[in-house]
Amino acid sequence: MASKTFFDTNVLVYLFDADSPDKQSRARDALQQALERGTVVISTQVLQEFFVTVTRKLARPLPAGEAEAALQRLMQLSVVQVDPDLILAAAVSSRRDRISFWDALILAAASAAGCEEVLSEDLQHGQSFGRVRIANPLRS
Repeated sequence: MASKTFFDTNVLVYLFDADSPDKQSRARDALQQALERGTVVISTQVLQEFFVTVTRKLARPLPAGEAEAALQRLMQLSVVQVDPDLILAAAVSSRRDRISFWDALILAAASAAGCEEVLSEDLQHGQSFGRVRIANPLRS
């Protein structure tokens, strides 16, 4: 069975951030390696955050049409639907693990999809939450 890797929003955003060429290159490498190794997983939360971030929060935002095209490509990956059960699991995890609700929701989606790894810049590299390990592919 192919290993599954969950991509947090921040890693995907760097694919489109021309103002951070080092991180952009690392994000591209991470995505390519994960695609070659197995299944790349994201969630509906990631899709939403991605669109808002690349169209509003980058120093040089993407035009809406380009962002929509990127969303369509991302939607070809395995996408976990955030549902009420995941939201409750995230609320519990957020309190228990003392992490933000949004990070807990990423972890809940990754766990539900059977991912062994979450690629993220937001959580501590090497930290584990149950069977899910955090890796930061953007660190230098």
